[in-house]
Amino acid sequence: GQCGNQIGLEFWKIVSAEHGVDPTGTYVGDKDEQLERAYVFFTESAQGKYVPRAIQFDLEVGVIDTIKNGPHGALFNPANQIAGQSGAGNNWAKGHYTEGAELIDSVLDHGRREAEKADTLQGFQITQSLGGGTGSGMGTLLISKIREEYPDRMMLTYSVYPSPKVSDTVVEPYNTLLSIHQLIENADEVVVLDNEALYDLCFRLLKLSQPTFAELNNIVGNTMSAITSCIRFSGQLNSDLRKLAVNL
Repeated sequence: GQCGNQIGLEFWKIVSAEHGVDPTGTYVGDKDEQLERAYVFFTESAQGKYVPRAIQFDLEVGVIDTIKNGPHGALFNPANQIAGQSGAGNNWAKGHYTEGAELIDSVLDHGRREAEKADTLQGFQITQSLGGGTGSGMGTLLISKIREEYPDRMMLTYSVYPSPKVSDTVVEPYNTLLSIHQLIENADEVVVLDNEALYDLCFRLLKLSQPTFAELNNIVGNTMSAITSCIRFSGQLNSDLRKLAVNL
């Protein structure tokens, strides 16, 4: 959905910068350790470009078009950017049962292709919001379908929870409740990104009087980067998604 795509984009900006990959996918770094484990999140194309192992989907074209036309548009594989036409209109059932169910097969096909490219697939990361329609409805549909197909792989979600203080729509609690039920069943690890806590961080620590979404997304992107840093760089901290789950 819109939120998941924007958080995901922020994550890829930060990760590609850490690995010395520029917005076109070309390696411009100068340290060996940047490329040593770049294969964790990137595949190398025949042209020597580094392409994120990412699939971006939404039930409307707006956000994905913005990413395509943005400064990092050339980084992603355009085949893995899948958009419906109708939108979910903040309705969980539309994302889970009607509009989303029509689009889910093509998302799963591309997911399978990416999974087959990986040498040792450890798991899946999903970014979503729980207050909208696509991220919550279709996001949880995707999680349950992946669970069926890959029951022994880790499922890590970054889920943005709505807050009554910063609320867009009146149906957010319903969408969230329906999604939480699915996450309890099918996800191994859920990173709770509470909107209110994100705003609070901006007010208290970053001293921003009016935080923008770009600043909020940057905090989330840095969090995702920190959680995955031990998989991407070798060092004393030897951890991965499965060990993280055991420790939790």
